[in-house]
Amino acid sequence: MEQRTHLLTSREFVGEPLELKPGYARVRLKTREDMKVDEKGLVHGGFTFGLADYAAMLAVNEPTVVLGKAEVRFTRPVKVGDELVAEAKVVEDLGRKKIVWVEVFRREGEKVLEGTFHCYVLEKHVLEM
Repeated sequence: MEQRTHLLTSREFVGEPLELKPGYARVRLKTREDMKVDEKGLVHGGFTFGLADYAAMLAVNEPTVVLGKAEVRFTRPVKVGDELVAEAKVVEDLGRKKIVWVEVFRREGEKVLEGTFHCYVLEKHVLEM
């Protein structure tokens, strides 16, 4: 399946698509030294959230999709060097509104984030509205 949205997203900071199917996406992010917030190597949660958000956008895969709301829970910390994989699935299709369930796992299978993303497919680009 061809990627139709968020084509210029940074693979270094938000992730690299691994699999795209209708209503489903799997995206990988390798955490890096410049993502850390302290000397112990804790990765800022914004990178984990960004990965989850990107996976949700790809699961919808419409050029004008935007995030309206997210309800997430961070379940474990992430450290520099962790390889994360996000899996996103559209669980409710309400026309222009899509509800997407996303889970992010460390390579070892430990879940680090889970949540619901409320995505909207707009009639035109959000910056043109």
